[in-house]
Amino acid sequence: MSKSTYAAPPISSHCAVTGNVYHGSTVAGRVSSMATDDGRDRTRPATIYDVARMAEVSHQTVSRYLAGKGGIRPHNRERVEAALKALSYRRNYTARSLATNRTYRLAALGYELSGTSPGKVMQGASEVARQAGYSLDIVSLDPMNDTDIGDALDLVQNRDIEGILATAPTETLDRALETLTLPVPTVVVRDADLFERPGSREQAPIGLPALVKHLTDQGHRRIAHLAGPPAWVAGQQRADAYLRAMREHGLEPLPIVSGDWTARSGYAAAPDILRLDVTAVVAANDRMALGLIRWLHEQGIVIPGEMSVVGYDDVPEAEFFYPPLTTVRLDFHAIGAAAMRSLLTMIEHPDVEARPRFPLPELVVRASSGPVPDSK
Repeated sequence: MSKSTYAAPPISSHCAVTGNVYHGSTVAGRVSSMATDDGRDRTRPATIYDVARMAEVSHQTVSRYLAGKGGIRPHNRERVEAALKALSYRRNYTARSLATNRTYRLAALGYELSGTSPGKVMQGASEVARQAGYSLDIVSLDPMNDTDIGDALDLVQNRDIEGILATAPTETLDRALETLTLPVPTVVVRDADLFERPGSREQAPIGLPALVKHLTDQGHRRIAHLAGPPAWVAGQQRADAYLRAMREHGLEPLPIVSGDWTARSGYAAAPDILRLDVTAVVAANDRMALGLIRWLHEQGIVIPGEMSVVGYDDVPEAEFFYPPLTTVRLDFHAIGAAAMRSLLTMIEHPDVEARPRFPLPELVVRASSGPVPDSK
């Protein structure tokens, strides 16, 4: 058993995404009642022999191509690729499993799959799995519910799978995964903000510290933090990053006000934040920033003329907030893809270093932030 834990941005329902690549020698193709020009009956699936015949190469050459092996002349490779496309070649996964005594099945533990960020992580992971010829069973769970977590973990362990990708957004789920002994390679995407950790920044600040620097460069000194729930890893990490960043700029951190990631909680927290006499607010995610912005509008507070508001995540709607939201962009799709590539490396090449490379967070400056008001 091997397990790798990586930091990255971040049921019971179930769905399976079936992979689709070209490996091996037994195939299934699109069925048609018509005969081909070379006399092949399209009422049966294409085989590698059909591909070899059309490409005018040996079936061993087709097998090498499908297995991803080298040693194929460029012009032969081009002909095989053209024949595969012309014959609508599709891999027969059942036959491949029987031939290799492998299932090519993976499991992923996710949460809030209807949400933009978690959904994109799973989308990126599933696309990489599909391209590599694996099926991915996505098991959704409530990361705050012990019973739901236990049921999901039991479900995963009782399946004939070759690897597990798990997201651990809360301390509760993190502890459950830490004590679990899994017989297959496992990648746990544990921390939502790898780059918020002390000493992780190589040059310019990134992530939440970049937001604080952006505001201090605009002259702000009274900067509040609207934090996520402390039980969530990202919520605690971003709060810690706020405290460090304020002190690094010689500023006294203000009391932290917490929400629960929702716009409603940002709206509800707004009065407590305004009592701190601030000129800017760093929200731990864009949805809470949205709720805060609405409350400010209702009070007649001009953004950013009287108050600057910045968020985190860069959800697709952020550029359409009023005003458009300054935020930090995380490429959740790329994060999921990197985590899945790491898992596949652990399965296919267990002796190779499998640490994923995640994209850096990117500061996106829009109209919701501006210079500190003259009166302040």
